[in-house]
Amino acid sequence: MSDNNAVQFDDAVQFDNAVQFEERRTEIRDRHLIPADKRPASTARGLHHTALISSDVERTVKFYQDLLGFPLTELIENRDYPGSSHFFFDIGNGNLLAFFDFPGLDVGPYQEVLGGLHHIAISVEPAKWAKLRTQLTEAGVELIEHSEVSLYFRDPDGARLELIADPLGEMYGNHVL
Repeated sequence: MSDNNAVQFDDAVQFDNAVQFEERRTEIRDRHLIPADKRPASTARGLHHTALISSDVERTVKFYQDLLGFPLTELIENRDYPGSSHFFFDIGNGNLLAFFDFPGLDVGPYQEVLGGLHHIAISVEPAKWAKLRTQLTEAGVELIEHSEVSLYFRDPDGARLELIADPLGEMYGNHVL
């Protein structure tokens, strides 16, 4: 098979897969998505906090508070692991981003795994988004910009973050809430 035929074959397979994936999304959407005017209220009040793991408390505080502008709100001992810290950052709207450190425990580097965290998307005002893009770039943080409203990057321990300039409940101009 020539290289040209292989590329055409790969393109055809990708197209067939894309069609199948979209058909499956449509099937799930049609079966489960309740129109907003008929959707019941959630049983939840909101996200209390998301907890990640930090290899270095002070480095994490410098990154999230000093670079991103998320104020540290508390630093206490982790009730589940003596000597470990549990600390929290205000990410707005009554939401917290929390961390644990586990001194003496070899937890390994960040990985995406089934059931694991892919990324955390945090909404920021467009003017603050632009300022944070500059600050992150000046700090040498590698960024991927998407759709002129999303910045993807990793924290010092490898967790993937997204700063999105869209308002809460919107994604790229579409209402998702």
